[in-house]
Amino acid sequence: MKRSIQKRSTKVMSALSIFALAFVGHAALAQSAVTIKINGYGGTDPAVVGDLINRFVKPAVAKDNINVVYEPLQGDYNKTLTTLLAAGNAGDVLYLPAETIDGFVATGKFLPLTGVVSSTPFIKSLNTSFTRGGKLYAIAKDFNTLSVVYNKDIFDQAGVAYPNGNDTWTTFSKKLSDVKTKLGSDYYGLCLGGFDRFGAFAYGAGWKQFGTDGKTNLADPRFVSAFNYYTGLMKNKVGVQPSELSQDWGGGCFKTGKVAVAIEGGWIVNFLKDNAPNLKYGTALLPKNDATAKRGNFLYTVGWAINAGTKNQAAAVKVLNALTSVQAQEYVLSQGLAIPSRSSLSNNAYFKRTDAGAQNSKVVFDGSTDGNVLGFTFGPQGTDWAKPINEALAAVLSGQKTSAEALKKAQTDIATFQKR
Repeated sequence: MKRSIQKRSTKVMSALSIFALAFVGHAALAQSAVTIKINGYGGTDPAVVGDLINRFVKPAVAKDNINVVYEPLQGDYNKTLTTLLAAGNAGDVLYLPAETIDGFVATGKFLPLTGVVSSTPFIKSLNTSFTRGGKLYAIAKDFNTLSVVYNKDIFDQAGVAYPNGNDTWTTFSKKLSDVKTKLGSDYYGLCLGGFDRFGAFAYGAGWKQFGTDGKTNLADPRFVSAFNYYTGLMKNKVGVQPSELSQDWGGGCFKTGKVAVAIEGGWIVNFLKDNAPNLKYGTALLPKNDATAKRGNFLYTVGWAINAGTKNQAAAVKVLNALTSVQAQEYVLSQGLAIPSRSSLSNNAYFKRTDAGAQNSKVVFDGSTDGNVLGFTFGPQGTDWAKPINEALAAVLSGQKTSAEALKKAQTDIATFQKR
């Protein structure tokens, strides 16, 4: 009887031990769980990125006991993020805009990803946009380039051939001029903008935004030739400023049905779907410079980066990899939301579709590797860098100054700015 009681006691103790071990194991797992906070843009981004995180990121990292929290920053992202980084309250994984990368890298608050995350699957020019001092600081989440979006009905009505990837600056401007001549004063060739559109032509001419000394030379003959070509499109009202059509950007001009061409990125597709659903359009690569035989272009991109101060670097890396996975990028592309940064997706079935939106995406994707393609950035001193160029463009387009006068002032202003 005593031995039987001892056996039952031993069994009970064993069961309790197993229960205790299981409890301790669960507790250990709970204690080992980490939370990764993601910071991104406010506005319309939260709905898209939040959906992406729920569909692809959370399931991918759940097995590693990683929780993901998304906290978009409303208002001025650069300003808010700068404040959070300084206070040590920024997320573990962050948007890093290409246009302001220099200022952020200088803070030392971003983790170099070289050797931490593989950049090989991504478009080389995008990696270059996020590389400083030989170190990679972000993986592009997606991107845009500029393209020529043209109104098919206008060109058909004028009897002028559509823009195409073989156009040079000369043939492109002649097509616009011919449209204007054929259709008269109610129509225009192109709405003209600031450096964020004109700069692609300067790159096509071979101009470098910053010299080896870090300074900007607006007297460079290559810049001058592009400036004169672009502002010269105003001759005979072939080019027009958006304000003259009560608009504030090229897409707004284009939707009126009175402008033959818009030089815009993939963002124009959904805009036209909502604001001009019956407008028939096509898309072509930007024209090539006659002398260099190259086209220029901008890479408008934001990358996923990691806070150098994160206490959970390994988990943050897993989250970043999930955010830029093939599955995540395929989904974004298929929904027409953005252009993927992975080179392998150039053969995705979406690009083989014949609808105007998909064809626009294909041209925008191809634009990332064709010609002198550089990241849209303002350099280490911030967004005011472009102000002298934009003022020069506005002065010439409005007829207030000659090209020579405007560029002379712009060079003086930008040199003064870069001495600060």
